[in-house]
Amino acid sequence: MSKGTVSINAENIMPVIKQWLYSDKDIFMRELISNGCDAISKYRWLVSNGQAELDESPERIDVIADKEKGTLTFIDNGIGMTEEEIVKYIAQVAFSGATDFITKYTEESKGEGAGIIGHFGLGFYSAFMVSDKVVIDSKSYTDAPAVRWTSEDGMEYEIEPSDRAERGTAITLYIDEEDKDFLNLWTLRQTLEKHCAFMPVPIFVSEVKKPEEPKEGEEAKEAEAPEEPKPINDTHPLWMKRPNECTDEEYKEFYRKVFNDFEEPLFWIHLNAEYPFNLKGILYFPRIKNEFTASEGVIKLYNNQVFVADNIKEVIPEFLLLLKGVIDCPDLPLNVSRSALQNDGFVNRISDYITKKVADKLTGMYKTEKEDYEKYWDDISPFIKFGCIRDEKFAEKMDEYVLYKNIDDKYMTLEECLEENKDKHENTVFYVSGRHVQGQYINMFRKAKLDAVYLEQIIDTAFIQHVEQKNEGVHFIRVDADLDKVFTKRTSKADQAVLDEKAEAIQEKLRKATGSEKLIVKVQNLKNAQTASVLTVPEEAKRMEDWMRQMGMTENLGQIKDPGTLVLNANNDLVKYVLDNPEGENTEMVTEQLLDLAKLANAPLSTEEMTKFIERSNAIMLLLANK
Repeated sequence: MSKGTVSINAENIMPVIKQWLYSDKDIFMRELISNGCDAISKYRWLVSNGQAELDESPERIDVIADKEKGTLTFIDNGIGMTEEEIVKYIAQVAFSGATDFITKYTEESKGEGAGIIGHFGLGFYSAFMVSDKVVIDSKSYTDAPAVRWTSEDGMEYEIEPSDRAERGTAITLYIDEEDKDFLNLWTLRQTLEKHCAFMPVPIFVSEVKKPEEPKEGEEAKEAEAPEEPKPINDTHPLWMKRPNECTDEEYKEFYRKVFNDFEEPLFWIHLNAEYPFNLKGILYFPRIKNEFTASEGVIKLYNNQVFVADNIKEVIPEFLLLLKGVIDCPDLPLNVSRSALQNDGFVNRISDYITKKVADKLTGMYKTEKEDYEKYWDDISPFIKFGCIRDEKFAEKMDEYVLYKNIDDKYMTLEECLEENKDKHENTVFYVSGRHVQGQYINMFRKAKLDAVYLEQIIDTAFIQHVEQKNEGVHFIRVDADLDKVFTKRTSKADQAVLDEKAEAIQEKLRKATGSEKLIVKVQNLKNAQTASVLTVPEEAKRMEDWMRQMGMTENLGQIKDPGTLVLNANNDLVKYVLDNPEGENTEMVTEQLLDLAKLANAPLSTEEMTKFIERSNAIMLLLANK
């Protein structure tokens, strides 16, 4: 037996590693399985180069839990190690960069964006995060005798002969008290499926069952792990195949399996690049169930089929995180901090490549499958709009292919929208922000033979500002923002002066009744006599209100909220009654009802306003019933 100490300058490195990796304790499974895969891959390479003889044993990794002994064992049938190699690779090389690791990790933790993307390189020593003792039994593919390495702290170790007879390595972890849950078969499976679901070598998981008590006269049997029927991982994931080798059903099944989403994806993009970098993956466009699910995407990042993390925005463009998918890139420098990745030119090229492939897929669909593109538009539009706002390169490719659905459910480009209203309102796009509350305005537009488009999503306020900035002179105006140029009849100055005087009197009474000193009242001749009252809110005020809501600044919203302008139609019989009977018995009640009706066509009433509206409606119906 020989003894030794790990060769490293950093003092007390194991406690530091445990501290910094505490939140990712289960990472040790990924590291040990990865090492086993590497060992098998190296053996396969030696065989292919004639440096080792091929035996009949199939490639596999076994993970065996033994609750009685409190151990978790990882077994591979890879290249194995000699005593010299264990000393070299376990006691020296594994920590060759450990000092730098500790320095970098400590520095990164002090600023924003702290954290290591992947812990590749720590490898075997991550086992000590959950173990009181670790034992390695390894037999090399050569004729060298098997060897056992034992350590209780990761720093001091003992080496002695091992009784292992088969080629490969077994790593036995004596799990510490606080981490005994890893010996639970369900927890073990869940953790391995999280990190190792697509490892390139079959992984079998089992639990040592305590043998039944022997009957009288029988010999006691040793506990053993039952044979598992199938591996927990898929060694040939769909993204590793070529697109022409995959069927639509395989893509859908993979989506269901990986994301537990049984709603079929709309479509997908299969990434398969070998130059100038190695990158494979599948990105799915999910069906959006409601406005909140647009932010529920998951992009899983892999390195050689080893799971690294979800949604690493340093590698994946931020707007793509609305999608679901997997990306596997062995060339990524994973053993660095996120802040370093942000400034890494290679990583930026990967991000640009992914953006380009997504834009190419979408523009290609518009050109060759326009019917499908329009069919998917309502689901994919939040993603595309967000991409245009956040990624200039994506916007350059997609701006011409952004669609707008008009009030007749026809899809149009921006150019087509501007053309539609060009004769009456040049460079103007009217839009509906809520079809259910703005139905009155939609009908007014239809009767005036004017077009408007639906922009009802949360992102649309920011998106129309983006479009206006990129297209000088173009303006988006809500259908309830301004009626002057659209729906009013020409009125002489003298007649309008009379109407303005009456409007001022009504405005004074309504301000007093509602307590709103900012309310403005106008009386105008609208073209449609059936419209009695309309509430308009300036476009700028509405955008500011939307922005404050999105920023969570609702506390101050009431102070700056614009109550709007009440437009009473002098052409309407009910309004004529109000104008002709300013001191009438029911004039005040009817005027307040006209205001609330106009508000209802614009947005829901407050609780207090709705209570008064209902009481007032009952009173009006009672008047009609008594006539």
